[in-house]
Amino acid sequence: MHTAHHHPHHGAVAPTDPHAISADHHGPAAAHGAMRRLKQLLLLLCVAQLMVILDISAVNVAMPDMAKSLGIAGSDVGWTITSYSLIFGSLLLLGGRAADLLGARRMFLSGLVVFVAASLAAATAGDAATLFVARAAQGLGAALLSPAALSILMRTFPQGTPRTHALAAWGAVGGAGAAVGVLLGGVLTELLGWQAIFLINLPIGAALAVAARRMIPADTRTPRWRGLDVPGALLATASLGAIVFALSQAADVGWTAAQTFAVGGAGFAGLVAFVLVERRKAQPLLRIERLADRGVGGGLAMMLAAAAALFGTFLLVSLYMQNVLGTGPLLTGLGFLPLAVALAAGVHVGQHALMHAGVRLPMAAGFATAAGGLLMLSAAGADGSYLSDVLPGMLVAGIGLGVVLVSVSVSVMTGAPEEESGMLSGLNTTGHELGGTLGIAVLATIAAGSGANAGSLSPGIGEAFLVISATAAAASILALIVLPSAATVLPKLRLAPRMAVH
Repeated sequence: MHTAHHHPHHGAVAPTDPHAISADHHGPAAAHGAMRRLKQLLLLLCVAQLMVILDISAVNVAMPDMAKSLGIAGSDVGWTITSYSLIFGSLLLLGGRAADLLGARRMFLSGLVVFVAASLAAATAGDAATLFVARAAQGLGAALLSPAALSILMRTFPQGTPRTHALAAWGAVGGAGAAVGVLLGGVLTELLGWQAIFLINLPIGAALAVAARRMIPADTRTPRWRGLDVPGALLATASLGAIVFALSQAADVGWTAAQTFAVGGAGFAGLVAFVLVERRKAQPLLRIERLADRGVGGGLAMMLAAAAALFGTFLLVSLYMQNVLGTGPLLTGLGFLPLAVALAAGVHVGQHALMHAGVRLPMAAGFATAAGGLLMLSAAGADGSYLSDVLPGMLVAGIGLGVVLVSVSVSVMTGAPEEESGMLSGLNTTGHELGGTLGIAVLATIAAGSGANAGSLSPGIGEAFLVISATAAAASILALIVLPSAATVLPKLRLAPRMAVH
């Protein structure tokens, strides 16, 4: 038994824990070695998260080819994305709690195995149903892997500057990863066929598994099944699933249809029940009172808006380029490269702003900038061009969203007690998934609302850009109201030994 390692509040100190390293060996050489190991671990965790995110955006570009080859009917095409994001988004809270109770490394490796096996099944699918089931299984693997990776990051990087930088890198992967995915999806689909976007996960997954076994600190505690709130998880999963389902189907059956109201309403009722049930539990899936924390609750609201704006921008620009300008998948993918660069620039600016101004002002400024860029994009006309109608707005929106994505992960995870890092990382990623699914569902409906043929698609796309621009502007104002002040946040961000992680 590992009784010696049992610290009820501070998680086990593993050999690769930086605190342990710096305590054992004094001197610059040891500190340098510890730093290098931390950077390698951060790279490993970010690559794992990148793989999960690529699988959402790469599929976007490959969808027309997949639909043709598997005979997926028009309205069912969306299920290639929905079957993944539905399971992924609704199981994340359970995945996060499992990382806390059963061990983050165990969950990371289990999720990786499930994800890679499901990728193989998706690549070899011969019909729509098999593909959808494989995508759902990928979602399950991702829901175990992603919060575990973020939880490992939280436990390994000391609070203060190192952790803030690591979280900023994590947030950047969320944004830039989506852009890289569109590009990669376009290249692989055009050159090798749509199967390649799933097959690429096999070598990456194998390399990650080998590296993870070597670099991730072993779980020293025995798994604690008792605290795992399975009824709460089922209730949360079914409720979130119902909401996502209602939104994703609203485009087909109508926003005011009985089905949309009934299923969506049942989902919201389920969430209310979930809140009531969780408040009574000794070891809940989600400590509801945590949402009263301005950084956590406010950060979650910001994450919903940020993900809706980000995924919405990908969807709308992709629709505009492919359906209005008639660009092929490869060129559409390449067209997103400047957005990836702009996001990276925004992330860099955001990282520095956070250390000096906390999360409130950078978040408000980022959303305001994004709103301006999206407003520029709303003017794109049917006879437009990429250089004049897409690029300028995309660059401005990208810089703004980059700043937002860094700030939002840091906001939700600030001051998370160690034993709750899995829970809050599950919440953080749930916001990312739900916001993205929500954005895609609503904006796809608006874009298609003005008639689906290419000629009249552009006014609908313009309207959809206006809606998302207004959302970003509202989020900018909300950030100033709900987020904690710099005085509250900065001590947590700057605390601890000054080790700059660049």
